[in-house]
Amino acid sequence: MLNEILKKLRKERKKTQQQLAEYLNIAQNTYSTYETGNAEPNFNTLNKIAEYYDVSIDYLINNCTNQFISKD
Repeated sequence: MLNEILKKLRKERKKTQQQLAEYLNIAQNTYSTYETGNAEPNFNTLNKIAEYYDVSIDYLINNCTNQFISKD
């Protein structure tokens, strides 16, 4: 699920919710709702999260095995 992937990526990269929220230009409690599964980011926010972690949107929403964006 998206919320689990967001939390996993953030912890692997040793980032705080506040750091992600600042990057996304949203409140920390808004970002927190994404990780708890109480809300989902809109497409633009999801795209920024994917860019931040250098993963595909498909990886974020479908938890597919190919997480990295192809730079062909």
